[in-house]
Amino acid sequence: MVDDDEINNFISIKLIRKAVDNADIKACLNGRFAIDELSEIQKQDPSKLPDYILLDINMPIMNGWEFLDEYKRLNIDPLGKSKIFIISSSVFSNDISKARSYPLVRNFVSKPLSVEKIKEMLEDGHLR
Repeated sequence: MVDDDEINNFISIKLIRKAVDNADIKACLNGRFAIDELSEIQKQDPSKLPDYILLDINMPIMNGWEFLDEYKRLNIDPLGKSKIFIISSSVFSNDISKARSYPLVRNFVSKPLSVEKIKEMLEDGHLR
């Protein structure tokens, strides 16, 4: 999870754990911290990159769009192990269109998450 809202992270993590047994979840409060963490994993053991990245758009320090640009620039996941989903409360159609313009992004999902949305994401790799 990459989201600056600690309450939202707490709730989302609870929902993910309800949907997935033994889920190993890490929350990063901004894109810069997440990039640093992912870069370190890539250097140490790329097989430990996350299966899913749930990315908020509006965050301080480094927002979701900047995260995606830096993630691509640094080639953090050249084999495409991590499936990236934009998880946002934004309802602006330009945000949804912009998310779809990034090949790295699997889909744009409106908050709040639900157990059903999480299970669907894990089943076919795409949220609707």
